[in-house]
Amino acid sequence: MSLALGPLLEAVQENCHLSDARHAQDLTLCNYLLAMREYFRWEHDLAGDAMPPRGAVSEWIAEREALWDSLAEADWRALPLGDGPADPFDVDAVNAALMPEGLLYGAGRGRFGKPHFFLADLASREHRDGIEVVEAGCEYVRDIDAAPAVLQGSRIVLRREAFERWLWLRAEAWEARAAEGDLAAALEAYGFGAERGTALARMAQAERETLILHELGELEAGRLLGEPWERFMDGNGDRRVEITARAVRDLLADALVTLPRLLERGAGPSLHFWFATFSGLRRELFPGLETAREAWNAGQGTGRLREVVAASRDHWLRVGREIARDGHAARRYAREPALIALP
Repeated sequence: MSLALGPLLEAVQENCHLSDARHAQDLTLCNYLLAMREYFRWEHDLAGDAMPPRGAVSEWIAEREALWDSLAEADWRALPLGDGPADPFDVDAVNAALMPEGLLYGAGRGRFGKPHFFLADLASREHRDGIEVVEAGCEYVRDIDAAPAVLQGSRIVLRREAFERWLWLRAEAWEARAAEGDLAAALEAYGFGAERGTALARMAQAERETLILHELGELEAGRLLGEPWERFMDGNGDRRVEITARAVRDLLADALVTLPRLLERGAGPSLHFWFATFSGLRRELFPGLETAREAWNAGQGTGRLREVVAASRDHWLRVGREIARDGHAARRYAREPALIALP
């Protein structure tokens, strides 16, 4: 390897700590504790279903919060590369140096502007619909929030390890409720009842396609919404508006690509998996899709689903464009989501 890996890992890790220090308070207390327990599992290389001792987790959280407090005056660390220091947000430049070495770097801003960073083995590279898709293998450094897939510019980044751990969290929550529904159907399709770990590994491998389809939909949604959307999101300081805007864009992305492709393929397990994630504000905004899902689950075929998804595209695009050009409308929709709900 032509670069010094140790100093690079140290720099990325410090940026991860700084990001967490500045944004951990964005989470509700319940979500914060769940995220920190999972972060503890990852950092200590524990299995996704491991139940670490509560005392050990509490002590680790206290130590981590003390570290965050010490970073109050810190700034982002440049990344030491062979050609000199690099801006930690210049993903293309950093990966141009790291990919030939078999490494993959990720950086970007997520919900409420939180920066996310990771450094991992580069597991694979491929192209889909003219878009490069890269997949991270073993992750060496990450922050508290590890999204299974992201769109970085015109490149889709999948995080295999993060996705498997995310699936463990969903399965764990489902087992606690012993509920029926789409997640139960998806888990059953992959044999979760008999061999939990192997089943979730199979699920992660198969459903990476659903992740790719969603990111392709995000790319198409971005093209349709254009620069006005990007300017609006960059200038928006209202968290409730951001949550609403992200939900609308997600619905548009899935109406454009994810759901039509899954329906075309008759991908039953993947449809169940997608509907298992259809929750929160997205579900509130699109009750008509929930009704169509119920008809499908009742054995009435996918015809109603196809109709509802196709009819929704113009609606979500119109709402997205209105949000981007009219701040007053965006705030009104955030206060009263029923105004843009699609029955």
